[in-house]
Amino acid sequence: MATTKRDYYDVLGVGRSASGEDIRRAYRKLARQYHPDVNKDGGAEARFKEINEAYEVLSDERKRAAYDRFGHAGAEGGFSTDFGGFGGFSDIFEEFFGGFGARTARRGPRRGADLRYDLTIDFVEAAFGVEKEIEVTRHELCVRCRGTGAEPGTTPVRCATCNGTGEVRRMQQSILGSFVNVSTCPTCRGEGETVPIACIECRGSKYVRLGRTLTVKIPPGVDTGTQIRLAGEGEPGERGGPSGNLYVVLDIKPHPYFRRKDDDVVLEVALNVAQAALGDRVTIPTLDGDEAIDIAPGTQPGKVIRLRGKGIPHLRRSGRGDQLVVVQVSIPASLSADQRRMFTELSKTLGREVIAQNDKGFLDKLKNLFSI
Repeated sequence: MATTKRDYYDVLGVGRSASGEDIRRAYRKLARQYHPDVNKDGGAEARFKEINEAYEVLSDERKRAAYDRFGHAGAEGGFSTDFGGFGGFSDIFEEFFGGFGARTARRGPRRGADLRYDLTIDFVEAAFGVEKEIEVTRHELCVRCRGTGAEPGTTPVRCATCNGTGEVRRMQQSILGSFVNVSTCPTCRGEGETVPIACIECRGSKYVRLGRTLTVKIPPGVDTGTQIRLAGEGEPGERGGPSGNLYVVLDIKPHPYFRRKDDDVVLEVALNVAQAALGDRVTIPTLDGDEAIDIAPGTQPGKVIRLRGKGIPHLRRSGRGDQLVVVQVSIPASLSADQRRMFTELSKTLGREVIAQNDKGFLDKLKNLFSI
C-alpha cells in the first residue's frame, strides 16, 4: 500500500510563512539529530531522507512555489531522494567538517603522464618536412629489480600500517558525532606493500631515469606551435596502466629573407630606378631554387608579383601556397658624375610639379601583406 507523504512544512516543523533562514535553521537542527552516522535508531535513515527531501523543495523558491500551489504533485521531479547524494545537505555538511565521505580512489591501473619536448627546426625543413632524432629522458622500469623496488633476493611484503589495503582509517569527532576519515597510507603510499631492502639502483622507487633516442617525422607545412604526438612515449603507467604520450612542440627559425604569411611565402626584392621604369628580367630565390621573372615597365614600389604554387605545402591537404614577390625601388644614395648628368637631363623631361596622392588601397595592401 502506498505511503502518504507528510507535509514538508510539518516535516521541518516550520509554518508556511517561514523565511528561507527559518527553513535552513530548522533543517540544520534536524539534520544533526537524525543523520544516520549520529543516530543509530532504526528509523533515523528514513527520517533523514524525509528531512532532506523537504529541505530540497522548500529551500528552492521555484520548487517551494510549485509545492505551495499544487502540493507534492507540483514538486515531483524537483528533488533527489538518493541518500548517497545528500542533496542540499552537502553545503551545510561542509561547514561542519570540510566534506564527508571522501575516499581514496581504488588502487588500479593508472595512465602515465604526458611529456613535452621543444624542437627547433629551420624554415625550409618546416616547409618540406624532415626527420629528426631527439634525446628524451623519462622514467623506465628498473631492470635490476624488475620493477618491484626490492633488492634482488628479497620480495615486497604486505604493509604493516594498512595491512595491504593502501588506506588508513581514522576516527574524527565533529558536532554530528564520530566519523571515519579514509586516506592514502603514508607508509606504502597506497601500494599496499613495502620493501624490506630497497633496490640499490632505483632506491625502491621501481623506476630509473633513462635517455632514449627517438625519430620524429615532421610533415611538410608545419609552423611554430605545431604539436606532433608520439603515442606511448611519455612516462610509463602504474600498475599495468598505459604509458602517456610525448608531444613534440615545434619552433621555426626565421629565414634570412623569406617570411611566411599563412601558407604563402613573402619575398621583398629591390630594383633600381631604371629596372622599375624600363622593365627587366631578374632572377630571384624561391623555396625550389632560383627562378627568373619578368618585371613589367613602369613597375611601382609595392607591386606584388604572385608565383602560383611556390609557397608552403598545405599541412592537411594537397597543394601549396604561393610566393608573393614584393617589389621595392632602391634610390641611390650617391651618384657618379655621369649618372648625375643623365638624371638631370631626365628630370627636365619629367617636370617638377608635386602631386599629392591618397592611395589608401595601396597602404592597406602593404599593411595586410606585412602583418606577419
